[in-house]
Amino acid sequence: MAQTVLFRSDRDGYSSYRIPALIATQKGTLLAFCEGRKDGAGDAGNIDIVLKRSTDSGKSWSGQTVIWDDGPNTCGNPCPVIDEKTGTIWLLLTHNRGDDDEGDIIKKTAKGSRTVWVSASHDDGVTWSKPVDITATTKKQEWGWYATGPGVGIQIKHGPHKGRLVIPCDFSYDDPEGNVRGGPYEYGSHAIYSDDHGKTWQLGGLITPKVNECQVAELADGNGSLLMNMRSYFGRGLRTHSISRDGGLSWTSPADAPTLVEPVCQASLLRYSWPDSRDRSGILLFLNPASNRQRHNMTLRASYDDGKTWPVAQTLHTGPSAYSSLAVLPDRNIAALYEAGEKSPIETIRFEIIPAVAVRK
Repeated sequence: MAQTVLFRSDRDGYSSYRIPALIATQKGTLLAFCEGRKDGAGDAGNIDIVLKRSTDSGKSWSGQTVIWDDGPNTCGNPCPVIDEKTGTIWLLLTHNRGDDDEGDIIKKTAKGSRTVWVSASHDDGVTWSKPVDITATTKKQEWGWYATGPGVGIQIKHGPHKGRLVIPCDFSYDDPEGNVRGGPYEYGSHAIYSDDHGKTWQLGGLITPKVNECQVAELADGNGSLLMNMRSYFGRGLRTHSISRDGGLSWTSPADAPTLVEPVCQASLLRYSWPDSRDRSGILLFLNPASNRQRHNMTLRASYDDGKTWPVAQTLHTGPSAYSSLAVLPDRNIAALYEAGEKSPIETIRFEIIPAVAVRK
């Protein structure tokens, strides 16, 4: 399980690299996205979306290419999803002025706001279309902050909403009872979706309060039910879950995931397998810095009961670590892309392959 450093701070013109997103295409190509940050490690400023490709399951990688560069502004939160019917790779993104930070956008004192965009590739991630603004149909006007992912989206495989593309997102909203950034604001999670193969995108159901960056997976009930796993601000050092039975149009109230400790951070959730003769109940995977104190101890977990319990855990990096993304390779091994370092979690973004046997009973 050797680690490969794909992105390292102060290389190729960027001060730091953050917010990894990893996806395996229908041809087995791995696409590793992240933010290239020119103005230090902060979430605001001159930020581009960059990409590296691998056509041999991560043994070697292409040079770094820039997917979206809008001068001094912030192009962020890459969240890809593949339409298995058309083969198109959709990349959902967000944008704001580089001189606006999250706090000002939340308080609505910024010069601009956070907007939602989409780009597409029809050639296995080699080239990408010019991003298109889809804010009008995916964000409420009264919201402040907004983020796609971070991580990946899914396409529903079963039930009445089969074929729907679903992107997990989060937002900020005014709330007299809230206390975000020292003011009456709160965070929530939600989904956006497309039922026409990415031509148009719509706003789905909301999950509130005190939840934020999220990832979604389809449950194994055969009805297309969805599990949303979210960053939590309830102060209990745990991840939070919510369920949708209608393709992401509505969600249950957020509830603690007792096994999944977290230090308030992003995490990854991925369907590894569906119920079959080998994996009778199917397997879900989860990856995060498994600590309720600080961002370290990047740990991969497996669940055989749709996220109710997580009996298998394997540490990938004991040191500082933060955001992550997961993919399944054609040989059924697991690929992980995550932030890690020796003194700080944002020193590098690393790629690692975990053998399939590590998550089987």
